[in-house]
Amino acid sequence: MTHGIPPAPRHDFSMDLGDAELSARVSEGMRRVEDLLIARLSVGEDFVVDKVTHLATAGGKRFRPLVALLCSEFGAQPHSENTIKGAVITEMVHLATLYHDDVMDEAEMRRGVASANTRWNNTVAILAGDILFAHASEMMSEIDTATVKHFSETFSTLVTGQMRETIGARGEDPVAHYLKVIEEKTAVLISSAAYLGSYHAGASPEVVERCVTVGRAIGMIFQIVDDIIDLFSDPEQSGKIPGTDLREGVLTLPVLYAMREDSPAGEQLRDMLTGPLERDEDVAYAIELIRQTGGVEAALRVVRSYIEVVEEQLDALPDVPANRALRHLSAHSVDRVG
Repeated sequence: MTHGIPPAPRHDFSMDLGDAELSARVSEGMRRVEDLLIARLSVGEDFVVDKVTHLATAGGKRFRPLVALLCSEFGAQPHSENTIKGAVITEMVHLATLYHDDVMDEAEMRRGVASANTRWNNTVAILAGDILFAHASEMMSEIDTATVKHFSETFSTLVTGQMRETIGARGEDPVAHYLKVIEEKTAVLISSAAYLGSYHAGASPEVVERCVTVGRAIGMIFQIVDDIIDLFSDPEQSGKIPGTDLREGVLTLPVLYAMREDSPAGEQLRDMLTGPLERDEDVAYAIELIRQTGGVEAALRVVRSYIEVVEEQLDALPDVPANRALRHLSAHSVDRVG
């Protein structure tokens, strides 16, 4: 049963993708995604709907659906009904992981609103995430068994990445460990969006595989860039408190490279970063030490290596407007660092 559907989130899906017709198609596709997402999450008991729509209506970039729609442009049936469903599935799964992440991280805020675990409790937040997985599974079953199989592999990878991060490097090179974790936790769902978009638009297997590689690389780019921004962001612009990862004892790529440096700053960081930093002054000092090292530039070199992967794959795909939009999406991500 569908109960009172909450107001649609205040999303403006008008966008400039460098081509007026592409921008119009994708904007309309994103509106279709949003309508279907909210409609599906509004099915069930009121007390369930209230919880599962909490984050969906709070906002979010809807980045995964955007990647799905752009990659669908490489097929003969872009923005088909199953492509839209695939885009919605990726957003549902992403939302589910946010509920669970907030419980594990004991987060208090998410997308500018109280996290579900803070507004209600951990149990409710976990169950809300589970319901989102149920909605996503139902939609997969409406498409085909290939989609179900694909997402069983995606789920497995997501959980493996979370467990890998929780257990820690266990003697493995910390940088290699970090890259594997973000590939499994973040990049896999963006590559999944690329797969669903291209596959359900009727693209050839070779094109689908190239789109998957592009999606995976874009996922790596965006996570590393986000981790850099976490250190140096302006709270008024980003809505984030600088050094959140340091406060949680999470060592991201720029920090790991900074700690490797054979310099006084690197040595001090190795002494400091043995666990979470609780005092604001310690976080501020650690960030200043990181500035004194080449950690950020080393992390940006890794970002540029993934940009090269994106460009190499797109060079082999048709030169359509979506190709240029995806190129722009990855190449200009470094600008977010400032």
